[in-house]
Amino acid sequence: MTHTDTTEIHPADLPAELIATANGVLDWRWEDTSIAGKTWPLAVAADPDAMLIDACKRQDDGETGVIDPFWAATWRAASGLDRFLETLQLDGQSVLELGCGTGHAGISAALRGAQVTLTDGVEDPLHLVRLSSHPIADRCEIRRLRFGIDRLDRKFPIILGSDVTYLRQLWPELEQCLLDHLAPGGVVLLSDPYRIIANEFREWIGKRPWTYTEHKLEMKDDPEHPIRVMELHSA
Repeated sequence: MTHTDTTEIHPADLPAELIATANGVLDWRWEDTSIAGKTWPLAVAADPDAMLIDACKRQDDGETGVIDPFWAATWRAASGLDRFLETLQLDGQSVLELGCGTGHAGISAALRGAQVTLTDGVEDPLHLVRLSSHPIADRCEIRRLRFGIDRLDRKFPIILGSDVTYLRQLWPELEQCLLDHLAPGGVVLLSDPYRIIANEFREWIGKRPWTYTEHKLEMKDDPEHPIRVMELHSA
């Protein structure tokens, strides 16, 4: 059963303070995106490539604490996870999204009736997620959550993550975050476009105390490059 949502987003009607905060942080724009079977405007970075080039230059110049802004683009893995959520009963469920970026997967879950906590390790994308999710703000909580550092005060029966396995050194912190926040009997759903590094993560996590199931989703935009969803249950 799928939750039916008739909510519409009208960017011009959003609170001025949210717009002003986002404007003060970065250049951004609206991008109409297919989410949960409907067209939904996402607030996204205006030029993700330029942001990445700037971050690399600052790193090369020796600046510390510069984080690559991979969150600035909407990745196909999020679209694949969005599609996979069609198979779940989410109405009334409590869901945590890790590394939410633009918030695509978390907003998908909320549009399907879930109560969603959308999190990311850096603050900048969260300003945009607040814009994108404002019409369904009663179902969306926005929090900063850094793997291995922050911990929320509750557990969730469903945890989502798209393209969160790309950095090998973060795997232990990611796993600890999952263990800290997954409710007993809960499920973790991690998506990626069959990256080689995620193949390595599959082998790594398979040796940990998890039950692993893999799902393959062909995508209409590029059927030759499917999306993988890794389903994890705590053993």
